[in-house]
Amino acid sequence: MTELLANGWVVVVKHDCPTCELVQPVLRKMEDSGTPLQVFSQDDPSFPEGLATVVDDRDLEQSFRLEIESVPTLIRRENGQEVERTVGWHRSEWWELTGIAGLGEELPDLQPGCGSLSVEPGMAERLQVRFGEVPFQSRQIPLSENEDPIEVAYDRGWSDGFPVVPPTDERILRMLEGTSRPWHEVIGKMPPNLVDCTVEKVAINAVMAGCRPEYLPVVLGALEAALVPKFTLHGLMATTWFSTPVIIVNGPIAKRIGMNSGLNALGQGNRANATIGRAVNLVLRNVGGVVPGGIDRSTLGAPSKYSFCFAEDESDESWTSLAESRGVAPGQSAVTLFQGEGVQGFADQRSRTAEKLSRSLALGLQAVTHPKIVQNANALLVLSPEHYAIFQESGWGRAEIDEHLMKALTRPGHELVQGAQGVAEGIDPSRANEAVSKFWPQGLLIVRAGGRAGLFSAICGGWIAGRDPDELQPITHPISE
Repeated sequence: MTELLANGWVVVVKHDCPTCELVQPVLRKMEDSGTPLQVFSQDDPSFPEGLATVVDDRDLEQSFRLEIESVPTLIRRENGQEVERTVGWHRSEWWELTGIAGLGEELPDLQPGCGSLSVEPGMAERLQVRFGEVPFQSRQIPLSENEDPIEVAYDRGWSDGFPVVPPTDERILRMLEGTSRPWHEVIGKMPPNLVDCTVEKVAINAVMAGCRPEYLPVVLGALEAALVPKFTLHGLMATTWFSTPVIIVNGPIAKRIGMNSGLNALGQGNRANATIGRAVNLVLRNVGGVVPGGIDRSTLGAPSKYSFCFAEDESDESWTSLAESRGVAPGQSAVTLFQGEGVQGFADQRSRTAEKLSRSLALGLQAVTHPKIVQNANALLVLSPEHYAIFQESGWGRAEIDEHLMKALTRPGHELVQGAQGVAEGIDPSRANEAVSKFWPQGLLIVRAGGRAGLFSAICGGWIAGRDPDELQPITHPISE
């Protein structure tokens, strides 16, 4: 690398820039003045013509170190330090900075410059890796020239079964631009391995999952929620049940990053929904050590273990969002984590009143885990727009829906005890005279999502853990943007 002048003028140009072409006679006059001049050319070492001081900067090292954003850039240096700079062609500024009166009199008064090659998409990260300081703390795995990084990820057990995006230094740096949080910040100890989970490690797995940088705050927020003790992450990931973290996003960030809360919200096709959920599960795998057949003992598993993430439909201002109902201020982005399984479709195309629909929904919710198993698992109800419209027409909001559902979900104990209806499963016979609710208080989460056509909603059963709500809860956590 050519050393910079200690005293004199440094100019950065590129041939493919009309303004750089324009100032060629100015540069020649500056060279003729006798003051030391150094010209770095980003794309053509023979440009500008007629100068003895052109330095080849096609590797863009000096452009990177000088933090050049536009060309031409004129810099005055004294005693090895930059004193002043100007960007583009502004005659008065070039006169003042060089002290050469009449410089470029034949040129227009001003002409803006062009973008530097060093700040083109993807280039900044590449140059940072090559010439800057990249204080990554994670252990790097060197690969031979003949190794396929995607196959290596499979061989080393870093994949969830789908191909992963190779986490190159450039991609990790780009991902980390999605947050202002320090790379080395520890968000918590990730079970079951109980190792420090840093922002850097989360970023690596977000790259592998296919996330964009702007998704990273949601991934971080979801993992912070997962590490709250009452989420009971270790137990959830070790269970023989179907459960996995279900991620529901509320607030402005959902719309800003393009999350889907409408048609096919629980399905495929949306990058943010798919990769945020996948990133969380890859962190659990690659940092925490949650591997099927190891800590993950799920009897059958579920497709939701790849990813289960969506945004709530907040288009109706009269509706209290899930996050708001759980104490988050309006306008604050937040993520709610629910210990859920897969999707159970619910159809009711005949109910036309809120009362009838609530009773019908209760029948579907009774089936969570088992119709005779109660206060053993929570549930998530995803109301479609057409079903919600029935409640809305009756003037029911979240509070009314929840109240009537919980009432309809309360049954006589004698119908639920072991052996009743010829079914061995059920509650202890000592509760035969009780009125028994299906769920603990606040054990039913209700959200809005889905396409505008179809009288179909969705039920997602919770983890059949049998724990008191003081020990096991869904967690809502603000997203730091």
